[in-house]
Amino acid sequence: MEFTIDEIALLLDGSVEGDGSKKINRLDKIQEGKDGSVGFLSNLKYEKHLYDTDCSAIIVSADFKPQKPFKTTLIRVEDPYSGFTKLLETYAKMVKPEISGIEEPNFFHQSSSIGSNCYRGAFSYVGKNCSIGENVKIYPQVYIGDEVTIGNNCTFYPGVKIYGGTVIGNDCEVHAGSILGSDGFGFAPQADGSYKNVPQLGNVVLEDRVSIGANTTIDCATMGSTYISKGVKIDNQVQIAHNVRLGEHTVIASQAGISGSTTVGKNCVFAGKAGIVGHIQIADNTTVGANTGIVKSITEPGKTFFGYIGFEIKAFLKSYSIFRKLPLLDNKLRELEKKL
Repeated sequence: MEFTIDEIALLLDGSVEGDGSKKINRLDKIQEGKDGSVGFLSNLKYEKHLYDTDCSAIIVSADFKPQKPFKTTLIRVEDPYSGFTKLLETYAKMVKPEISGIEEPNFFHQSSSIGSNCYRGAFSYVGKNCSIGENVKIYPQVYIGDEVTIGNNCTFYPGVKIYGGTVIGNDCEVHAGSILGSDGFGFAPQADGSYKNVPQLGNVVLEDRVSIGANTTIDCATMGSTYISKGVKIDNQVQIAHNVRLGEHTVIASQAGISGSTTVGKNCVFAGKAGIVGHIQIADNTTVGANTGIVKSITEPGKTFFGYIGFEIKAFLKSYSIFRKLPLLDNKLRELEKKL
């Protein structure tokens, strides 16, 4: 890849402050950049690197105001993070050639259908009565069970397992080792203290533009569907239990877990290791912090929760300010006891 700074600004609908004729041939972090590279500044805690970076260009917000002189050229855009993402997408298309065709050996049942311009890697398996759209990439060792429906422009990386009956929309990606449709954790306690397996007869449904990280598991429903709405983004090593419903554009970070039959609203954010109990409701635009446990329904939208067990963030911060002072308060209490 080699572009001028002016050409990059044109791609990103931005404006140039500095020498737009310089050539760019790589993308770098602002603190690690070299001559000929472009970086970005979105989080202002990295602003200090702007003033000594060797990047030839830095993507910044249109209203960014530098506090000191700098030597690099600025590309001003509406959203520097989104702008850099667009640049990464353009670069990826140039350096990663499109793959298509069929590698042998693999298995594709004669009752199934697949669209044009698809790729099926070696040792992949497609079961009975599957319907697969166009431009789908099925990497080696992917298993697709019977009666699975997959839309257009989807990618399944090596080792993905998709159980029978799963429905997947358009423009989805599932990274290596993830499992869609495995049995939910359903066991009925018996009088003798043992547990009897409860058959899991439902499926998993992914709407359009869902992204799932590596080694994540989404269980099928006991009845009906475990439902992942459009635009949901799920990180690596996440557990989504049976009959969960995730609202549109919700994001879930690594090692979080959502228990069975919980309904999550739109545009929610779950940080790493967040834990959600089953059979509750989570309102739209809820944020759950790292290591936070949610044990009852959240009915008011737009709230942020932090702590174990989680409670509303303002109350948590007030409690935490007292918690930090507990050793001091304990010493004062002991001194008062001695005086008394």
